[in-house]
Amino acid sequence: MSLDGWNRVLVLGGIRSGKSEFAESLVADAATVRYVATAASADDDAEWAARLAAHRARRPVSWSTEETASEPRRLADVIAAARPDETLLVDDLGGWVTVLLDPAHQPADDTATIDELVTAVHGCAARLVLVSPEVGLSLVPATPLGRAFTDALGVVNRAVADVCDRVVLVVAGQPAQLKPAAAPASTSGPRPTANAVAAAGTTVPAQAGPTVVDGGVPAPAASPPVTTPEVPVGSASAGGDVNGWTAPTMSLPVAASGLVIQPGMELPMPDEYTGPQSVDRLATLDVPGIGFGVLEKVVSFAAATQGTPTPAPWRSVRVLLLHGDHEGGAAAGTRPGESARRADQARAGQGVLARLAAEGGASLQVIEAPTAAPIEHGPALTVEQVEAALRYGWRLAEEAVDAGVQLLVLAACGAGTEAAAAAVLAATAGAEPPAVLGRVVTEDGEFDDAAWMQRCAAIRDALHRIRRSSRDAKDVLAQLGGGDIALATGILLGATARRTPVLLDGPVGVAAGLVSRDLAGQARHWCLLADHGGHPAVRLAADVLGLDPLVELKLDLGEGANALTVLPLLRSVLTLAAALPARPDRDKTDETPEAPVEEDEPDFREPEPDGPGPTSTEPAQPAENSGSRAG
Repeated sequence: MSLDGWNRVLVLGGIRSGKSEFAESLVADAATVRYVATAASADDDAEWAARLAAHRARRPVSWSTEETASEPRRLADVIAAARPDETLLVDDLGGWVTVLLDPAHQPADDTATIDELVTAVHGCAARLVLVSPEVGLSLVPATPLGRAFTDALGVVNRAVADVCDRVVLVVAGQPAQLKPAAAPASTSGPRPTANAVAAAGTTVPAQAGPTVVDGGVPAPAASPPVTTPEVPVGSASAGGDVNGWTAPTMSLPVAASGLVIQPGMELPMPDEYTGPQSVDRLATLDVPGIGFGVLEKVVSFAAATQGTPTPAPWRSVRVLLLHGDHEGGAAAGTRPGESARRADQARAGQGVLARLAAEGGASLQVIEAPTAAPIEHGPALTVEQVEAALRYGWRLAEEAVDAGVQLLVLAACGAGTEAAAAAVLAATAGAEPPAVLGRVVTEDGEFDDAAWMQRCAAIRDALHRIRRSSRDAKDVLAQLGGGDIALATGILLGATARRTPVLLDGPVGVAAGLVSRDLAGQARHWCLLADHGGHPAVRLAADVLGLDPLVELKLDLGEGANALTVLPLLRSVLTLAAALPARPDRDKTDETPEAPVEEDEPDFREPEPDGPGPTSTEPAQPAENSGSRAG
């Protein structure tokens, strides 16, 4: 059993169930592992000492071991201080609880210590595997100490499971995944936890479907269904009875003030070591040519985002198609209803995007964004709509990761999206709108210069209107961006928080990347740009974000479709990089080279001077008497 897309895993199991071996297999591909041992040693217990010795003997020599038994509160500090490039294996929480309850550590605030541990696990930047005994299937212990242990360990297991990405139960050596569970057929999203609701100060009502409240902000509603084009399986996101744009989510930094997404958030970064290691490994593979060329960047990116020098190809991919129109001059030259037709096509499994998704085995989710008001006259969205869209996008990313998705593809089909993206680019990067706004092409393939000038005028008037306004991320989204770019920004942030890469393709995606810099600068490092498609805004935004397009096919199939066209190529490269063996002569080249034979003569000798002068290049020795006299 393999687990994909995880950052924090809790492995449960009974005694001798094989839980430790399974946990060790999860980190077997890591270059280095820090093994955190929690159990106290017992010199007077030979059988217990033998068990600990067997555990030590099983660990590879590249692993380092850290003991926390002497001070159980230090486990939280070790986990919280772990770096993003590290891999931690904690074995196990049962030993930790035993030490915590030991009379030698009393009186102690056990509840506070457990809370500290859960907080550290939730915010851990490293890849983390925790092992813990499952004691809830046995009889209630007959002794007070036994009951205290089972009660405390049960609390720890439940709390840690809540903040882990994956939970696995090992029974007789056979792992069974408990979280995320298989999604039942339902039209509603996951129920937010009571703690999250209380933290956000939100009361979650029960509603049967979406409604609209004052200001045009959607009330809590079900997530759009996820479909697999041309495959008769359609299922919505898993969950309870309520969810929507304003529903809180456990992965958000919820504050008591209700502020959820704010500038300066600290989100995870990709592994800074495994990317270069994967490129070095490519040079050793048995290929007849000189290698992978520019597609080495794909292998390096996948290695960094997966945390391994041997990344696997992305098998589970989800396309998020954002449909949100922009009114006013931004959509000049667009036939009314065209974007809605494209969205309906995708839902029905038809059209370019759905067919390419079916060909690549990707699922497709069509998300409706609120229509943006004309930016030349006023804000595109209200502040409340922006906040709701950001949170909704974050939740969509979380739902995808919980369903096992390994790669997200951003797509868009709204009217006026190019002009809105150009406006965002002008506001955030100082670009000139006419230079980054693509020409308008009619259905007959002719250029509509009048519509292009109308779009330019709308952007010019919008920028003039906000010339004295703040240019922070949320203000830019409210004034210029609109619902689709705000949703895309939330998706990028949510994917970053869950260490999931995003394949960009088009103006909406790169505009969201520019906005996300002010909220969390780490987001752009989880983005991969397939092709700029000849679009001037995408070219400039990619340069600002430091994203190099992988190919230059000059495709214009619609935002997201170009990325799906390139996806099989990316998968092929990753498959080759993972499956090819090393060159047969690699063993010889890896051997330590023989020491060069010392020669009597150096490789280079200073030529002797032809005329009078010093005949040696050796530094002159100081005279015995530093003084001098004329002779």
